[in-house]
Amino acid sequence: MVAKILDGRTTAEKIKLRIKEKILAHKLLPGLAVILVGSNLASQSYIKQKQNACKAVGIISHLHHLPENTDQQTLEKLILNLNNDSTVHGILLQLPLPLHLQTDELLEKINPKKDVDGFHPYNLGLLVQKRPLLRPCTPHGVMTLLKETGDNLAGKNAVVVGASNIVGRPMALELLIAQCTVTICHSATKNLAHHVQEADILISATGHHGIIHSEWIKPGAIVIDVGFSRLNNGKITGDIDFETACTRAGWITPVPGGVGPMTVATLLENTVMAAEIPLALS
Repeated sequence: MVAKILDGRTTAEKIKLRIKEKILAHKLLPGLAVILVGSNLASQSYIKQKQNACKAVGIISHLHHLPENTDQQTLEKLILNLNNDSTVHGILLQLPLPLHLQTDELLEKINPKKDVDGFHPYNLGLLVQKRPLLRPCTPHGVMTLLKETGDNLAGKNAVVVGASNIVGRPMALELLIAQCTVTICHSATKNLAHHVQEADILISATGHHGIIHSEWIKPGAIVIDVGFSRLNNGKITGDIDFETACTRAGWITPVPGGVGPMTVATLLENTVMAAEIPLALS
């Protein structure tokens, strides 16, 4: 068996083309404010990718780059100002923040209608209630990729490895909406191999390469690797060894080029949706 590739780059480009056409057709001027605190190199790289994507589709993005020692009150004031700025439709607080800042409190300060990352308790609550609005970008991007397989997801056993608020938990909610039977595995899970072997859909989001052995993968399973890490030899990899997993999976995402581009594309979708929310409510 040789797995088919779920190409996130190609799917993301299709989404970006649709967004660009929509912005032109509706004469929208979506504005995205990006907040970066400190000099984390990975965060700076992600921000550059997001800003380039915004420029490509016609979203106006502004970067607010603050020093590492920025305090909680200063950051909260900036978020409040952006909440009140009518030209800003989306606010993105780049994570992780420096350790002295209270991330959850800051995310909660963002106007839920401008929360294009989908992390605000209001938006997560809507997802729980099966009436999502602005959805967490990576999980929703994964759902878009799953649709590319053409498979009916209803009733499939879906196993999510990793239980973070950013990926694992909202991923499980997305899969529940799709009527999958969902298992979440985490650091206290016993016999991880058993759960993985039962997965028709396997989604790994831990950032720890090798945590899942390819021989555990159910033959023909859909494998989504959200993990991202760099080996000692400099190679970028996911949680699962791609080459060996390809011999068992039916579909698989590469790393890089799988989930990453879909996260950015979904952020753009959320920004355009946020720009349209006031129109829908007027």
